[in-house]
Amino acid sequence: MNKFLTLCALVLLVSCTGKDRYIQVSGQAQGGAYSVKLNMKGVNVRAETIRDSIDALLVHIDTTLSGYNKRSQLSRFNAGEAIRPNALFLEMYGFAYRMWERSGGAVDCAAGPLFDAWGFGFREGVMPSDQEVRSLRSTCGMALLPAELPLQDGVLDPAGLGFPRLNFNAVAQGYSCDIIARYLYGLGVKDMLVDIGEIWCDGRNPSGGPWAVGIDRPVDRDPDSVIGDQGLTGIWSSGQAPCGVVTSGNYRKYYVKDGRKYAHTIDPVSGYPVQHNLLSATVVSSEGAGVADAVATWCMVVGLEKAKELVAGDPSLEAYLVYSGEDGRMQEWVSAGFTLRE
Repeated sequence: MNKFLTLCALVLLVSCTGKDRYIQVSGQAQGGAYSVKLNMKGVNVRAETIRDSIDALLVHIDTTLSGYNKRSQLSRFNAGEAIRPNALFLEMYGFAYRMWERSGGAVDCAAGPLFDAWGFGFREGVMPSDQEVRSLRSTCGMALLPAELPLQDGVLDPAGLGFPRLNFNAVAQGYSCDIIARYLYGLGVKDMLVDIGEIWCDGRNPSGGPWAVGIDRPVDRDPDSVIGDQGLTGIWSSGQAPCGVVTSGNYRKYYVKDGRKYAHTIDPVSGYPVQHNLLSATVVSSEGAGVADAVATWCMVVGLEKAKELVAGDPSLEAYLVYSGEDGRMQEWVSAGFTLRE
């Protein structure tokens, strides 16, 4: 979750019937652009109020969970400061812990020092030695933490937990979509698309059809260049069912040292960057965008075959997996319920 900036705009979108009235709230947040489209039909709250409330929620998420905002609750906790965690901090920790258990350790939001050591965390790292990796594995991770954070008179002291460092990047952006969607459902909104880099959608678009999302083609590029040289593999459509949609991949963030490519996906169990042929995982989850976010990371940690087994064995998941074949060319695996068109 990057440095926070919000510049909200509100526009009226085309309506599919005389009774429907779609609006769009958009701006800059969490280091990129966000957009929320929703149908105001049956909603008894002014559009400007919804805009301001979404803005306030994003600010609250940033000041609670951002590792880049030095005064956020997460940053202060990671710096060793005792904090009085708000409900969102505790909620996020509980969700992260459950996803750690569910993934068998593949999604570990307390493995931040490993990401830092490899240069993919909140601190700039260098190439760690095998000994350093072993040391970090023994001193960080959810396995060392309780399922519920212990509070003393509402205060959480990291000293009592061995000064752990948390990094919610694997789940926070998707979970942010769920938080916005939860607010909109509370207003009675039925048709929505929440896009904060990750996506939650439900119901119909302004034309009366399913929401559609473009899927990137994973092509290696200079990690210092701007994103923009990606093509689209295809268009995913929602079928009007509520779901989260998240893509994770190793093709956008990596570095090369001594002729070897080090992907930004770190296996918390081994402590090393993954080395497999899975390039990207686009995951659809009916449970939420936070779950889709975590499962996409999970897939990128375990690799192609285990990712296929994971998705095929869970009726709440669908996925589109892109991988490098034996000849080096991109190939794809699409689950039965993933609707992809050119």
